Amino acid sequence: MATEHPGRLLREKMEVQGWTQEELAAITGSSRQTIYSILAGKSNISPEMAVAFAAAFGNSPEEWLHWDNLYRLSITDRDTSDVSLLATCYSIAPIKDMLKRGWIPEFTSATELEISLKNFFGQDSLDNVTLRLAPRRTAIIPELNVSEKAWCFRARQLALSQAVAPYLKKTVKSATSKLRRLAAYSKEARHVPKILAEHGIRFAVIEPIPGVKIDGASFWLDDGPAIAMSLRHDRIDGFWFTLMHEMAHIENGDAAIDPDLIDGTKGIAVRLVDNEAERAVDRRAADSLIPIAELKSFIQRVGPFYPTTRIIQFANRMKIHPGIVVGQLQHRQELPYAQQRDFLVKVREIVTSTALTDGWNQTIAPNVL
Repeated sequence: MATEHPGRLLREKMEVQGWTQEELAAITGSSRQTIYSILAGKSNISPEMAVAFAAAFGNSPEEWLHWDNLYRLSITDRDTSDVSLLATCYSIAPIKDMLKRGWIPEFTSATELEISLKNFFGQDSLDNVTLRLAPRRTAIIPELNVSEKAWCFRARQLALSQAVAPYLKKTVKSATSKLRRLAAYSKEARHVPKILAEHGIRFAVIEPIPGVKIDGASFWLDDGPAIAMSLRHDRIDGFWFTLMHEMAHIENGDAAIDPDLIDGTKGIAVRLVDNEAERAVDRRAADSLIPIAELKSFIQRVGPFYPTTRIIQFANRMKIHPGIVVGQLQHRQELPYAQQRDFLVKVREIVTSTALTDGWNQTIAPNVL
C-alpha cells in the first residue's frame, strides 16, 4: 500500500490556514500550476518548494522532503533480489579477477553467477563458504582475504582433477629424498611433479591474483595430499624452501596455508603465521636442503665475506644449487641482500613446463573436474 502523496498533506495545511491555490502560489512565489500539480499528486516536491512550504507553514524543509521521499519509495516497484544476490557474490569472491583468469564463466544474471560460484567452491550454499583443506587432519590456516580463499579453492579444484599413484604415508620420506637430489641443478626442478605424482601427491602451480600473498599450501583430499604453489617470487631458493616446507607438513600429516614464506628481495621471510609448529617445519625444510650443522660450520669458516668460489665449493660439496646456499645466508643475515644475487636464478618457467599450471598465459577451463 502506497504512502499518501505529500499533496494530500499540503491540502490539509492549506485548509487549516484557509488559503486557496492562488493565495499559496502568491505566498510562495510559485505558479498556480505548480501548486495544482502537487495537490493533484502529479508532481513531487523539489528542494526549492520544500524550503518555500516550510517558510509558509512554519515547519522544516526536511519534513516536506521526508514525506515526498516516503511516497516515492512506496510506489517504487523494483525487484532488488538480484542486487542482494550480486552483493553477496561480490563480498565473498574477487569476481573481476576470477573472470579475468577464467575461473568462472561470463554471466548474464545474478543467478548464473551464484551457480558458478557454488560450482567453484564446491558447496551448496554461499551463506558460509568454508575452506575444507584437511578432512580429519590438523590444519594450520591463517586468516585469509577473499582473493586468497579463491586461490586456495582453485588449488583444490586443480588437485581434484589429477590422477596420481595411490598415496602411502611410508613413502613420503622417500619422495622427499628424491626431490632433494634434484636441488643441485635448476633445470632438474622440471621433474618435481612426476616424482610427487609417483608417490601419490598432487601438485599444481597457480599464479596469484591481486591480493594473494600465499607462497604455498598443503592440503588433503579424500585419497591423499596435495601441494599448491604460487611461485610469486621467481627464485630458486624460494621454490625449494617452499616445496620442502610443504613436504614437511605432509610428513606430519597436517595441512597449512603459508603466506609470506619467501620475500622477493630478502629471501626466506618472517612469516605471518608464527607458532612453534610452523617454526619446527621451517627448520626441517631448511635442514633437508642444507644440514644446519653444515651451514653453521661454513659460516664460521668463511664468514663474513663469502667469496663466490667458496660458495660454489660448499654448494658442490652439499650437492645443492649455490642459489639455495645464498638464500640461506641471506635469511640468516650473513650475506647482504644485494650480494651474490646472480645465483638466485629463476625456475618458474622450468617448473611450469611440466606442472599443472593455471596462469602466466596458461589457461585451464573453469570446470576442470
